[in-house]
Amino acid sequence: QAQLAESGGGSVQAGGSLSLSCVPSRSVSNYCMAWFRQAPGKEREVVAAIDCDGTKRYADSAKGRFTISKDFAKNTLDLQMTTLKPEDTAVYYCAARSPSPGSGLGPATLYDSWGRGTQVTVSS
Repeated sequence: QAQLAESGGGSVQAGGSLSLSCVPSRSVSNYCMAWFRQAPGKEREVVAAIDCDGTKRYADSAKGRFTISKDFAKNTLDLQMTTLKPEDTAVYYCAARSPSPGSGLGPATLYDSWGRGTQVTVSS
C-alpha cells in the first residue's frame, strides 16, 4: 500500500477553479490512481482516474471541467478543476492501486490506498 498526501482545495465561488495535488510515498508511475469525492450523507464516488496504461477517464459530472494528470517530474497526481459548481462541494480523496488491467473508473473497493482527503467548498 502507498502513503498518499493531498494538498490544495479550499473555498471558491461557483464558476471558479481549484487545483488538487497528491504525493505518493513512491513514484506515481508505480500506481494506477484516481480522485474520489464524498459529500455529506453521500457515498464516495470516483471523479477521475488514470489507468496504469495512462488512459484517463472521467465521471460524467467531471467531463469537460476537470483534468487529471500525473506530473512525473514533481511525482504528483493532479486534478485541475474549472467551472466549479456548488454540487462539487465535497472532501476529495486521492486513491491508488497496484498495477492491474481494466478501467479505474470504478468503485472505491478497486483501490487499496487512500489519502486523508482535502475539503473543496463551492459557494453559489
